Amino acid sequence: MGEIYYCKNCGGVMEFDVATQSLKCPNCGTEEKIEANRQTVKEHKLTDYAKRTVKAGEKKSSTMQCPSCGAMVEVEATSTAKDCPYCGTPFVLADKQIAAIRPDGVVPFQIDKNKVGDCFRKWMKGRWLAPGELKHLHQQDKLQGIYIPYWTFDADADVNYRAEGGRDRQVTRKDKDGKTYTEVVTDWYPVAGHVNHFFDDVLIHASNHLDESLIEGIEPFNTMDIPAYSPDYLSGYSSEIYTVDLKDAHLAARTRMSAALYSMVEQDVLRRYDHVRSIRMDEHYDAETYKHVLLPVYSTAYRYKNKTYTVLINGQTGRVKGEYPKSVAKITLIILLVLAIIGMFFLATSGGEEDYGLQKNETETVCEYEADELTPAEYIWIQEVS
Repeated sequence: MGEIYYCKNCGGVMEFDVATQSLKCPNCGTEEKIEANRQTVKEHKLTDYAKRTVKAGEKKSSTMQCPSCGAMVEVEATSTAKDCPYCGTPFVLADKQIAAIRPDGVVPFQIDKNKVGDCFRKWMKGRWLAPGELKHLHQQDKLQGIYIPYWTFDADADVNYRAEGGRDRQVTRKDKDGKTYTEVVTDWYPVAGHVNHFFDDVLIHASNHLDESLIEGIEPFNTMDIPAYSPDYLSGYSSEIYTVDLKDAHLAARTRMSAALYSMVEQDVLRRYDHVRSIRMDEHYDAETYKHVLLPVYSTAYRYKNKTYTVLINGQTGRVKGEYPKSVAKITLIILLVLAIIGMFFLATSGGEEDYGLQKNETETVCEYEADELTPAEYIWIQEVS
């Protein structure tokens, strides 16, 4: 999908520069502004898909495929991207060049590689369950900028619903000994209503080569005022080809919209009742449109003890989500500390004198990144050890 832009001064290949948001020659520093595309990003009817497909022979880029994880990306003829950004395996030229629709919009990278390297190092320092030597594995030249494909969907949704709303009331009763007590009784009533909502830019990730927990971990992206697609933004970067087609993405968007409508119906009933149950919805969707957009992500893959781990960084916000090994020694130490605390607790409660617990005014510290988590297998192992 990308085009090659040559420097007017030295003939070098121009690349998109994050700091200036322009094309810049890495050889002589010549800059060339990207002409502002004032065209509004167009929404398309679902039936327009076939008309917008770019044939493989019309592309100005090459389709490369990872023989390990199967990811397929578009690269310029002069691209130096040789390794898969997701697993680190060397790329090979795909057996078949892929026909795909042209993106409608692209969110340019807002964070340069140097700052992304800082984000990665800070994230790695916060992995206190990771082996100590892992924190020295960061290699900035392994970070690759890649545009991830997404579909966005708009729809005007109407729902007629039926449900049961419950109201609580207190009743006084007597037990068998004649003592009175009160209990809460819920009376249920049939209810019906209508909900309308316009869904704008429901984002559906269009790649099936990434773990959803990873990509969701670096969301959200700000797609407000997204620029119309220009190949200038892709200069110097790769872009992954969508592997989730429009039909499947539309079904996923409908599922997400339906879940949101269900919550809206619940809230609508709960405005008048204490409880709600037995919701039945009749959904209608009108004015459904879609667009294909590219969003910026930095990716790196590293190997540790013959296993590959992937880390993603949001190229717009710097948010990090990644995989990493966990140290058996550190997990064992945690187990011993927990057992020691339990032992101290029993000693304190049995003696009745001293208090080893937390003071009431102590608070928990919230970490900037997601907390370390144990996998189910590690949790079972801990139970067996303890």
